[in-house]
Amino acid sequence: MRLSEFSGKEIIDFDNGERMGIIGHSDLEIDDRTGEITSIILPGGSFFGFGKRREDVVIPWKSILKIGPEMIIVDIGSTRQVSRR
Repeated sequence: MRLSEFSGKEIIDFDNGERMGIIGHSDLEIDDRTGEITSIILPGGSFFGFGKRREDVVIPWKSILKIGPEMIIVDIGSTRQVSRR
């Protein structure tokens, strides 16, 4: 799969069916030795730049259950990591 095909997909949490974000608005962590994607980092952001900034969510690549034509289903359950940037 090409990155351009990957970038428009929505990320959906398997546990609650919640829309978490879009790949195109996130960062990918890539292993510089192997070139493999190790995780997806969803930015926390804030509402139009106002208010408290939410923390980023790191989704390990192994938490991806299915990549479909329009969305990516992830099961982050207990593997949910939060990162401050």
